[in-house]
Amino acid sequence: MRLTIIGCSGSYPGPDSSASCYLLETDVGDGDDKRTWRILLDLGSGSVGVLQRYADALAVDAVLFSHLHPDHCSDLCGFYVLRKYHPLGAQPRIPVWGPSGVAERMSEAYGLPDGSGMADAFDFQEYAGPFSIGPFSIVPIPVEHPVEAYGLRVSVGSSSLGYSGDTAACEGVDRVAANVRLFLCEASFRDVDDNPPGIHLTGVEAGDTASRARAGRLVITHVPPWFDADGMVAEARTAYSGPVELAAVGATYDV
Repeated sequence: MRLTIIGCSGSYPGPDSSASCYLLETDVGDGDDKRTWRILLDLGSGSVGVLQRYADALAVDAVLFSHLHPDHCSDLCGFYVLRKYHPLGAQPRIPVWGPSGVAERMSEAYGLPDGSGMADAFDFQEYAGPFSIGPFSIVPIPVEHPVEAYGLRVSVGSSSLGYSGDTAACEGVDRVAANVRLFLCEASFRDVDDNPPGIHLTGVEAGDTASRARAGRLVITHVPPWFDADGMVAEARTAYSGPVELAAVGATYDV
């Protein structure tokens, strides 16, 4: 399984990155029978443009939303146009998974008439337990955020990745990170500040979660542009002794 960082800016696009979007790919078969499966974890503000640097946007097999804040889902509107009106013709429907009300929320975002929505381009599904997309096995786990939100565990064979989505420290994010090879974790708050409860992790809390969960590798993401991202990594290293890296657009990881 390969992870490519498409967008990693927290809460809104920054000068060097779009908002949250992560591409997971895996190859199945050999020779002429080889098939690459591609899923997106989130599709936040500005990410569809960047996605096209790293993959054929028409070859994406599914989109999975951690939650329905715009910095994690708003570019589905542009993705809808790309797939529905492409000169090659309307593309086959693909699954879009998310919290309850995902179909209505995204249809409203694009201003589509009641009753039609985006159903001609996307097969909307709401999280209700583990599911599979081709070779990917996905477990959505509720986490703590002001709206309904999920962390996502994704595995292919022995490869495993945990994605925190947006969350405060909670039992759910511990489950997301437990024993994964790579933990992709948000760090939006600084430990030195007086932060509001129940919204985001600090860098220290991200590191502490990775340590407690025995994750093999920690990649810090979703740092807002107003903070020093390297400082978040330094915070995480005070609580986690394993390898820690900062997500950057175009970075790839073999999981």
